[in-house]
Amino acid sequence: MTTPNTASATRSSRARRARRLWPFAVAALAIAAVCAVAALRPWAPEPSAVVATGQEPVAVAVAPAALTLPEQPRVLIFGDSWTYGSAATLPTLGYAYLIGEQLGWETIVDGVRGSGYLKPGLDGGSFGERIAALDPTMDPDLVIIEGSINDRRLPAAGYRDAVTSAWDALAALYPDATIVVLGPAPQVLPVEKATVRIDADLAELAAARGWWYISPIAQEWITTDNYAEVIDTGIGRDHPSTNGHAYLATRLAEALSAISGETDVIADAPHDEDLTGP
Repeated sequence: MTTPNTASATRSSRARRARRLWPFAVAALAIAAVCAVAALRPWAPEPSAVVATGQEPVAVAVAPAALTLPEQPRVLIFGDSWTYGSAATLPTLGYAYLIGEQLGWETIVDGVRGSGYLKPGLDGGSFGERIAALDPTMDPDLVIIEGSINDRRLPAAGYRDAVTSAWDALAALYPDATIVVLGPAPQVLPVEKATVRIDADLAELAAARGWWYISPIAQEWITTDNYAEVIDTGIGRDHPSTNGHAYLATRLAEALSAISGETDVIADAPHDEDLTGP
C-alpha cells in the first residue's frame, strides 16, 4: 500500500532525475542541429582537425594546393627589415625587389624595419597594425608574408594569437589572393632558440590553414659554409649584404617553383658558389 508520503517522495525523485537529464537532452538536440546544418552545406570547406596534447590544441595540417599564378601577377611582399632591403647597397637591391624583377611580377614591397607580429617597427606598427592599414583595393594575386626574428626577444605568450589575428585580417582583406608564409631566416649562427620556436609556431599555424610555409631554417638557406657571404655582420648589423639579398631572391624563387610544380627557375641571381664577399 502506497502512502501519501511515499507517493510524494516518488514524484520528487522523478523530478530530480528529469532535471539531471535535461542538460543532456539539450546537448543532444544541439549536436543534431549542427549535424543537420553541416549536411545542408556541402560547399563549406572541411575544418582542420585539432589534436589535444594535454597542454594546448595542435591543429592538424591541411595539404595546400599547388601554387598557380597568372602570367604577370601582382604580388605583395610584406615583412620586416629583410623585406625592406636593409644592408643592401640600396634598399631596392633587396631580395623582395629582385625577385619581382627576375620573375616578371608587378611587385608591391612593404617592409618595415624592426616590425614583427608583436613588435612595432621603426617606421610603422606591428604586422597586425600594418595589415589593417593596407590598401583594400590592391587585389594581389599572391601575398608573401615574411619574418620575423624581431619577436624573438618578446615573451612567447600571446605570439600565436597575434599571428592568428594578423593572418585572419590579411585573408579577409584579400580573399582571392594566395598567401605564402616565408619564415624567419637566421641572422646569427647557431640559430637562436627563440627563432626556432617562432619558425615552428608559424609552420604549424600555416599548415592548419592549408597555406604554404617556406622555412629558410629547415631548408638551410644560411649555414656556416655561406654565412660570411650572405650576412653583413659589420655595418649591416647582421642583415643580408647586397649579394646576400640576391642569393635570398634565388632561394625564394626556387622554393616558389617547387610548390608550383615547376622544374625551371627563372631567377638569375647567384647560388652559393657564385657569391662574393659583402
